[in-house]
Formats: sequence, structure tokens, C-alpha cells
Amino acid sequence: MINPALPKGNKLSSIRKSGVNLKALSVLIILIIPTNIYADNKNMKIKLNPAQLKEENLAVLLEKRYSCRNFQNKILKIDDIATVIWATCGKKHDSLTQATRIIPSAGATYPLELYVVVGENCVDKLEAGVYHYLIENHSLEFITEGDKRKELARACLGQNFIYEAGVSLVITAKFHRTTNHYGLRGERYVYMEAGHASQNTYLAVTNLGLATCEVGAFDDDSVKRLLNLDRDCEPLSVMPIGYAERR
Repeated sequence: MINPALPKGNKLSSIRKSGVNLKALSVLIILIIPTNIYADNKNMKIKLNPAQLKEENLAVLLEKRYSCRNFQNKILKIDDIATVIWATCGKKHDSLTQATRIIPSAGATYPLELYVVVGENCVDKLEAGVYHYLIENHSLEFITEGDKRKELARACLGQNFIYEAGVSLVITAKFHRTTNHYGLRGERYVYMEAGHASQNTYLAVTNLGLATCEVGAFDDDSVKRLLNLDRDCEPLSVMPIGYAERR
């Protein structure tokens, strides 16, 4: 809770005597706190700011993109993470289809679900823990508290650079959303969509001066337990994100 600074020399009793309604004042203070710092209230969702990608030539981004396995111990900006999340599988609007997604999806079945693992003191205004991305309103839903990066690195067969990165995105899928429409062929479409999402992640982090590396080597059951995934949800890739050490 934020403590408003009292005038020098004044005490709480002085404020009462002045006629200030302390209850109304406390409500006002709560209302003016930015929404995205409410991660300490586990029942609330964290509304993210709109994506803020820089204007940059696609050819330049493609040339600069690479897989990074060495990360600096440097705090990430929540708005940068929000931008990367949106670029990975967020929602957009266009004149033809109205509301749609930033990546193509076979039959608009949208099988992907995105989870975010945040380290302790790694992202400004965001507590350590596991979050689920709510695509419809561009917000994060709290799942589990605490820094889970070491557990995630162990689940990824001891790839410790995952622990060094401040944040990891975990792309997961509910295959039945697509296979219910296309049968077994739908499995291929899900993997195609996950590829679109991960490439967007690469391009977005590159645009923002960050780096990532797509990881596919992990124990599925360990990752599912860590993220508290539904039984019908399967992890597909892990993408640690941070500032790269100089190459």
C-alpha cells in the first residue's frame, strides 16, 4: 500500500482536525495507483498497456534476429514485455475480418494459450510468478506466486540460461480446438501456428533491443505441473527473454 507523505510537522490528529475525510482520502489513493502494479492482489488481473513497437525495416529485423543464450541481470520494462506478448499471439482488428489475431490460425480455431514466467525483481511493476495471458482483453491472470525460473530451467533439462533470463514465455496449445474441425490433420496446423507465434516473438524482442531463444527440449509433465496447465493443454516451446550479453 502506498503511504501518502504528510506535511512536515503535522500529525494524523492534525489532519482529522482539518476536516479531511480520511476514508475518502484512502479510497482516492487506491484509485490513482496505476492498474498494472496490482500483482500483489492475487484475485485481480493485470491490464497491460497497448503494444509499442518501433518503426523498423523488416529486412533489418530479420538480419539482426538470433538465438541468445547469455542474458544480463537487468530489469525489464513491463511495457516491453506487454508488447512482446501481444506480438506473440495478441488480438488485432482489420477492415475485413474485424477482431482477429496477430498470427494466422487454421479455421480461426485459436488453439494457443500463452503463459509468462516472471523472475524476482526482473520486471518493473510485476511480481515474480506464473501468469496466463488473457488475449481478449490484453491482460495477465495470476496463476502461481514466486520465482519459478530455476524449476523451469530444470524442467528444460538443465538449460540454465533460462534461469538467467528475467522472463520466459511458454507457448502451449489445446489441440482439440483445431482437431475437432480438421481431425488428425489439425495437429499439423497447431504446430504451424506455434511457429508463427515464436517467430513473432523473435522479431518483437529484436525490435525492442531484447533477445530470446526458442527451447523445445523439456519434460512435458514437469512444465505442465509448473504452469498448472489444464489436462488438455500441452506445452510446445519455451522462450526466455532478456537483455543480451554483448557478443
